[in-house]
Amino acid sequence: MKIFIQRNALLSAIQHVQKAVTSKTTIPVLSGIKLSVDRNGLRMTATDLEIGIETFVPAYMDDEEIVKVEEEGSIVLPARYFSEIIRKLPYQQIELEVKENYLTTICGGTSEFNLLGLDAEEFPRLPQVMGDRIFSISSDVFKEMIRQTVFATSTEEIRPILTGVVLSLKDGLLRLVATDSHRLAQREETVEAPADLTLSNVIIPGKSLNELGRLLPDDDQLVDIVVANNQILIKMENTQFYSRLIDGQYPDTSRLFPTTFKTSILVNTKELYNAIERASLIARENNNNIVRFMITPEQIKITSTSADVGKVTETFIPKEVKGEELLLAFNAKYIMDALRVFDAEEILVEFTGSMSPFILKIPGETKIMQLVLPIRMN
Repeated sequence: MKIFIQRNALLSAIQHVQKAVTSKTTIPVLSGIKLSVDRNGLRMTATDLEIGIETFVPAYMDDEEIVKVEEEGSIVLPARYFSEIIRKLPYQQIELEVKENYLTTICGGTSEFNLLGLDAEEFPRLPQVMGDRIFSISSDVFKEMIRQTVFATSTEEIRPILTGVVLSLKDGLLRLVATDSHRLAQREETVEAPADLTLSNVIIPGKSLNELGRLLPDDDQLVDIVVANNQILIKMENTQFYSRLIDGQYPDTSRLFPTTFKTSILVNTKELYNAIERASLIARENNNNIVRFMITPEQIKITSTSADVGKVTETFIPKEVKGEELLLAFNAKYIMDALRVFDAEEILVEFTGSMSPFILKIPGETKIMQLVLPIRMN
């Protein structure tokens, strides 16, 4: 194998696939990146057996030669050293050549590195995700949907199901839902899908979606999503992202959202966030990061107390209050996480009681909804 390639294109491809490389493995080949070269260009692959990323650098792009192929072939190079070498090389054209015993020479200008590679035949093959369960969505919208839900997944393996985000699709409406049993995040969006395509209980690991969120472009190009029995594939322009799915039945969350409310408040999103953030300076010193919330027709009072530190009181005037006075307590982090994903100036918070879940949403919208369970007060 021997190629000449533009450094920026190579570095970008490395940064894409490196998200699937694991440093915690007893299988040496999994700590590497597989490079495969044919006359069409360079294909790079990495996997940790949970997710897999494959990206393609074409020989020509917009009539400009990106990869000059002199000899086809393949090799697995250690990701850590390979990426550092390419990052540090200041020259715009890089020469890669695989010699005997998988010794790979990397040249840029007056610099030359020799890396010991591994046989590409030892590298695991990515799954062949086939089927007709496929739909399309704008990359930036899907990235936003992930950001607005994945934070609510559980980090504990006691209930593996809750470490994932459940995907469903019906009548062209895509829904992502995540919960750790203390809070819930839901986001819906209309997508391009066959009219008869219905998906349910597709549980994608939260760790996979975090990596996918970093990989998706911030533009409106369409990405194709293919769902198989135990795998999901996201196809971007020159990159493919694979992830295993979590096996099991996700709990039914459709009935968790209340339909009637005793109290509702309309508040400035940033003002509420800042007030809770200041209260959390004391709240995080108590056991459950507890903040108390008192709602009256005239004002909202937020308090937090720590026996070892002291007390904080925040008072502000909401834009609107409807219904009964209310006193409840909640985990400050859960509310701050929820508020952080709203890109709206105002937020509507609806309550059904001091011990019932309450909802955060944009006034007049149901596209994104956050649900939080209060904490019992002593």
